Amino acid sequence: MRTFTNEFRREAVRLVETSGRSIGEVAEDLGIGKSTLGKWLTRHRETDLLSGPHEDTAKEQARLHKENEILRAERDLLKKAVAFFGQENKSMIFRHIDDKRADLSLARTCAMFGVSTSGFYAWKRREPSQRQLDDMVFLVHIRSQFSLSRETYGSPRMHAELREDGHSIGRHRVAQMMRENGLKALQKRRFKKTTDSEHGGPVAPNVLDQDFSAEQANEKWGADISYIWTAEGWLYLAIVVDLFSRRIVGWATSDRMKKDLALTALKRALAVRQPASGIIHHSDRGSQYCSGDYRKLLADHKIVASMSGKGNCYDNAMVETVFKTIKSELIWRTAWQSRSQAHIAIGRYIDGFYNPVRRHSALGYKSPCRFEAEAA
Repeated sequence: MRTFTNEFRREAVRLVETSGRSIGEVAEDLGIGKSTLGKWLTRHRETDLLSGPHEDTAKEQARLHKENEILRAERDLLKKAVAFFGQENKSMIFRHIDDKRADLSLARTCAMFGVSTSGFYAWKRREPSQRQLDDMVFLVHIRSQFSLSRETYGSPRMHAELREDGHSIGRHRVAQMMRENGLKALQKRRFKKTTDSEHGGPVAPNVLDQDFSAEQANEKWGADISYIWTAEGWLYLAIVVDLFSRRIVGWATSDRMKKDLALTALKRALAVRQPASGIIHHSDRGSQYCSGDYRKLLADHKIVASMSGKGNCYDNAMVETVFKTIKSELIWRTAWQSRSQAHIAIGRYIDGFYNPVRRHSALGYKSPCRFEAEAA
């Protein structure tokens, strides 16, 4: 391999700057590669720029700007380097250096981490270990499941998913891989709900009394209504949830929050589940649930009506938690152009993901459908 003295490099750079010829032409005359000469020129200009201070104001400002860029890059690297100090895992250090090579020169970055450039190049040539190969395979599965979960799975649910698929991997390793690859589950936001309880209609007693536990399916149901904003206006969503499995057993949407909305959701739940008499149906004191038609439908199926205490949001907390999940994983992530578009998406989410696929921590990271099937 041909070697070049510093004097030769300086002369080559001087020719580019003073001859008026292109880098390619000068490189061809000197018998060196164009990219090699380009690197020398870039390094020379950076060195010259940082050799100030300069009397020329523009040049001095450029020097200070470049110096600040380097300092910021070094600061960011040092923050992350803290995690590696005191450790002997050079492979992790070299991997981090490789990721940051575009931000800072290799020699400077290696010096900051206390490793050699020759060691870095040796690591680059080294064959990956079995653990590294396994991590590459795991990462493919993690990315796939993260996408299928609509970017909602954190490491606990992801770990359960991988283990069920037959992958032998620990939860901490899953968490580390997700963190290193920027796979962060979307955070839930605070949820506001309104209820029209100033209607003067009959109110059922609070039979449930915040006891959300159930021994089997079709023992306790919870119902509620929420709303979704679209470019066409509000779309209202009513759901009926089986408290045993958190499965949404009935749902309906409408452009108006009238009694028919809640009735439709309940009728669908009754048609699908066909519960025995004695089931407890809990809701808030909204006028839709206090209407004569709704109370009659419950009575016809010998269902026990239960309603929250006035102004107590905790009395129907489990159903509100389901709404928070729907909002954070679907509603808040899209600007809905029409009610029809939102309705279709809600149906696909509930019937195609939430009930049959989504893992719930309260169910031992099983989906509602699977939890019910295993309990049957």
